[in-house]
Amino acid sequence: MIAATPPMSPSAPSRRAKASARRAAAYLAARTRFGIKFGLETIRALVETLGRPETAYPTLLVAGTNGKGSVTAYADAALAASGLKVGRYTSPHLVRVNERIAVAGRDIKDADLDRAVDRVRQAAEALVQSGRIPAHPTYFEVLTAAAFDHFQRAKVDVAVLEVGMGGRLDATNVADPIVSAIVHVDYDHEAYLGTTLAAIATEKAGVLRRGRATVLGPLPSEAREAVAVAARAEGARLVDALAGVAVREDGERVVVRTPSADYGPLVTLPGLHQRDNLVVAVRLLEEAAAAGLPVALDRVAGGIASTRWPGRLETVPGDPPLLLDGAHNPSGARALAEHLRERGPFVLVFGVMADKDVAEIAETLFPLADAVVLTKPTGGRAANPEEIAARAGQHAARAHRVPNLRAALQRARRLLPPGATVVVAGSLYLVGEVLALKRPRKWSSASGSSHRAGPR
Repeated sequence: MIAATPPMSPSAPSRRAKASARRAAAYLAARTRFGIKFGLETIRALVETLGRPETAYPTLLVAGTNGKGSVTAYADAALAASGLKVGRYTSPHLVRVNERIAVAGRDIKDADLDRAVDRVRQAAEALVQSGRIPAHPTYFEVLTAAAFDHFQRAKVDVAVLEVGMGGRLDATNVADPIVSAIVHVDYDHEAYLGTTLAAIATEKAGVLRRGRATVLGPLPSEAREAVAVAARAEGARLVDALAGVAVREDGERVVVRTPSADYGPLVTLPGLHQRDNLVVAVRLLEEAAAAGLPVALDRVAGGIASTRWPGRLETVPGDPPLLLDGAHNPSGARALAEHLRERGPFVLVFGVMADKDVAEIAETLFPLADAVVLTKPTGGRAANPEEIAARAGQHAARAHRVPNLRAALQRARRLLPPGATVVVAGSLYLVGEVLALKRPRKWSSASGSSHRAGPR
């Protein structure tokens, strides 16, 4: 076990702090070369060497193809409204890597991130040198371990963890959640999770725990049955989030009635699909309270109202206004399309990772737009406009191809009908780059390269 590093005193030489920051930033940036790696051996060795920080507080673990970030954000806000000090771990980030690790609603400070990553670096170096792990951890493993370590140092009352990909072999699954959730299951990351809904659901079912509850969102029947099989084998209890639940409109808000209580009126995040995500979050909170977490369920409405989740149907005012959404898989594209059908004309700026189902996303979104501008997010995994057009087929016949994002936004503005909106979609990395044009990145060079590290 590595001894705790004492906080640096105000009188400590600034060059020492700067050297630590450079080491941490360089180490994290170097991890981007190793891409995605499934397996828990490395993260288990890391947290053991760090003193098992993930056991210092109860955790809630949220998996799903889509919606898991929103449920994590809802739960974070509601738990904070209960008076709890909450750690939140999510991925990917939009502009700054600091966004992934938050305590009490605030992103981790640069200095704290430096120290956490440097501590993980020291642990990894010791493990590699001793032969306990064959190679250094990936970018996601480093940040997951850093999050656990930071939450322990911050003395959080509870941590809400968003699974990066899948569940069974995701680094977050080294935690032992008191309650889990599987929000949604659909096709995405088939190269890693499998090519059927049953296979994908089985991977996500890795978040189940014996004798504990897992809240299920509205899963397809094939996926639901696969999770049920896994639950019987594990001895886990499944809670159907929508069973016995009624949701009714109250003006622009909704009232949620579960088998045990009424909640509302509640302010949801934008999009009709957020109602299901909200119900999953409420049932997750109920189960957390039943498991002994001191959740003030009568304060859920106030917490939900304060929820913010940038880059998901986010409107950015301006001339013209922007609507930003990841929509990085077919299910996400369908949710965005449903939202866009209620709006006026728009021009779509579209960029996507090369491993995505471009044809189905394009078929869903492109016909709704007055014009489409194809562009390329930064990073080696991104598809270029020519590749997108080829895979989209007839739906991209009249699409404009502008590889540079800034130029693509300018082209979209010239194509706009009066009173129209520019919609940016296809990848959260693309959304992050749009937001980065409006506010500078920080935390050294690792922020810039980290958009190439992650599954989305």
